[in-house]
Amino acid sequence: MIEVKDVSKSYGTTLAVDNVSFKVGRGEIVGFLGPNGAGKSTTMKVLTCYIAPTSGTATIDGFDILEDPRGARSRIGYLPENTPLYDEMGVLDYLGFMADLQGVPAAKRRARIDELIGICGIEAMAHKDIGELSKGFRQRVGLAQALLGDPPVLILDEPTSGLDPGQIVEIRALIKEIAKEKAILLSTHILPEAQNTCNRILIINEGRLVGEGTSEELLEMASGEERFTLTLKGSADPAGINAGLAKLPEVSNVDQLRANGEMRFKVSASRGSDLREALFDYAIGHNLKLLELNHDTTSLEDVFLKLTGSHSSGLIMEDTAGGERDE
Repeated sequence: MIEVKDVSKSYGTTLAVDNVSFKVGRGEIVGFLGPNGAGKSTTMKVLTCYIAPTSGTATIDGFDILEDPRGARSRIGYLPENTPLYDEMGVLDYLGFMADLQGVPAAKRRARIDELIGICGIEAMAHKDIGELSKGFRQRVGLAQALLGDPPVLILDEPTSGLDPGQIVEIRALIKEIAKEKAILLSTHILPEAQNTCNRILIINEGRLVGEGTSEELLEMASGEERFTLTLKGSADPAGINAGLAKLPEVSNVDQLRANGEMRFKVSASRGSDLREALFDYAIGHNLKLLELNHDTTSLEDVFLKLTGSHSSGLIMEDTAGGERDE
C-alpha cells in the first residue's frame, strides 16, 4: 500500500532524507522512530505530496507521487503533528467542510460524518466549537478528518503528542481498530508507543534507515552480549573485585556502578553465556554477601541507542501511562 523507493530530500546542502526505501502492507501499523531531526516528518511530507523528493519516488496504493500526485493524495488520510483545525468552527461544520474538500459525495456526507463521530468517540463534542475542545478531543477530530474519505492509507505524525495518559491509551486502541483494513505509517518519538502499537518498526537516524523489523527482531539484532548486574557487601576493595570479576571465563567487560555505598557491578559476557552460577561462586569464595543478582534483558531503548549512536535526543523511554521520562 506504501512503497518508498530510494527517496532522498535535500534542503540546500543539508541532506534531510538519504536514500530511504521501505514498504507498508494492508493491515499493518508501521512505526517510524527516530530522534528529533532524523528525517521522519520530511519523509512523511514527501509521501503526502506536500514537498517533492530530490530523488527517488514512492507509490501510494499504486499511485506514483510524482506521476500522479492527485491520485496518491486521494488514497491518503493525513494527520500532521500540529492538527490544522479551525477553532471558530463547530465540530460538525468542520467535518462537513473537510468532507466537501475531500470530495465525499453530498448524499453520503452526513452518514459518513455520523459514523466517524461514533468511531472516534466524539459524540459529546459534536455540537461544540473546536476551540472549546481539549487536546485529546482535538486529536480525535483530526483523526476523524483524516478518515472522512475512507482512505486505504493513513499517515499519522506524532498522533499522541501532548495527550494525557488516558487519552494516549484511547488513541492507541482507536488506531489499532482502524488498522484492520488500512495501512498505517505512524511517526513517533515515544518508544512504548512504537512497541505497543506497531507491527513493525523503522528506525531512522540522520536521514538514513538504520534498523527495520518487529520489536523482537530489533531486540535480537542488538542483543550481542549478555549483561548481569550484581550488588555485593563486604570489606574487600571494589577495584580488586572489579579485576577479579573481569578474569571470569567469558566475561568481556566489568563496570562499577554508583550504588549509595554498596558495591554494585555490571558484568558483560559473550552472547549465550549464563554467568549467574559463576558470579554466585565468586561472591562466596571471596567472603562477600550477594545482595542482588540480575540477568539484564535488552530493551528497545538499548536497540535505539545502539543503532543511532545517540543519547536519545528527545526520545521518551518510558510509557506515558507509567510516567514518561523525556531525555
